[in-house]
Amino acid sequence: MRTWFITGGTPGGFGMAFADAALETGDRVVLTARRVEPLASWARAHGDRALVLPLDVTDGARVHAAVRAAEQRFGGIDVLVNNAGRGWYGSIEGMPEDAVRRTFDLNLFALLTVTRAVLPGMRARRRGWVVNMSSVAGLRGVTGFGYYSAAKHAVEAVTAVLRDEVAPLGIRVLAVEPGAFRTNAYSGFADEPLAETVDGYRPMLENVRAAMIEQDGKQPGDPRRGARAVIAAMAQDPPPHRLVLGGDAYDAVTSTLSEALADIGRSEAAARGADFPPGE
Repeated sequence: MRTWFITGGTPGGFGMAFADAALETGDRVVLTARRVEPLASWARAHGDRALVLPLDVTDGARVHAAVRAAEQRFGGIDVLVNNAGRGWYGSIEGMPEDAVRRTFDLNLFALLTVTRAVLPGMRARRRGWVVNMSSVAGLRGVTGFGYYSAAKHAVEAVTAVLRDEVAPLGIRVLAVEPGAFRTNAYSGFADEPLAETVDGYRPMLENVRAAMIEQDGKQPGDPRRGARAVIAAMAQDPPPHRLVLGGDAYDAVTSTLSEALADIGRSEAAARGADFPPGE
């Protein structure tokens, strides 16, 4: 029986989907969220195998307190799912500075804080899993979401390096890149005004906002199927390093990587020509 520690436990989202999928396998779950009131009945339904904790992942002291509470309750954390995150939109030039910083604080630095709090226990037991919920945006930048894409690109890099660092310690690491999934992620765009400091980008961003509103509730991805796919991937021998979720995501990622390889290949002579000639 494994113990899962999952951030971003909003009802209807990936966090809850992971929690339900883990409980279905007989495991135990610590589900965290900023607001735990909507999770109370869910926790009662699962008895002593589920623990709900209030957590703002951008608050380091609270992160460490939550990890300690989880370890005291269940004896250790076997699977960490870094799921908390959000995508603010705006142009690279004109997105307000505070929104830029919030984007990185939540999507990157909070992930690092939680990971660094959980890893000592995993190292001591010489086993564990870290599952980082990235995004297709981590492999393919999305217009209007440049800083969110940048944060997710950073998550991809951190995940790859962490995987190599902790492998000798018995800890495995997986990056998950979902496409458009039917969570509540798009629901806030209708009520959130556009905050942009450069008028020239407003038409582009209004189109981005309209697209998010139009797609809300129609996204093709099913979070529950996605969570089960992650658990199945973790059971593979060997497990994959990354898992793209959703047909739209798979098409977008494979075409992006193919285009990148073709573009790099056109510059092979220039790349090799930048070296000292042999013997010099």
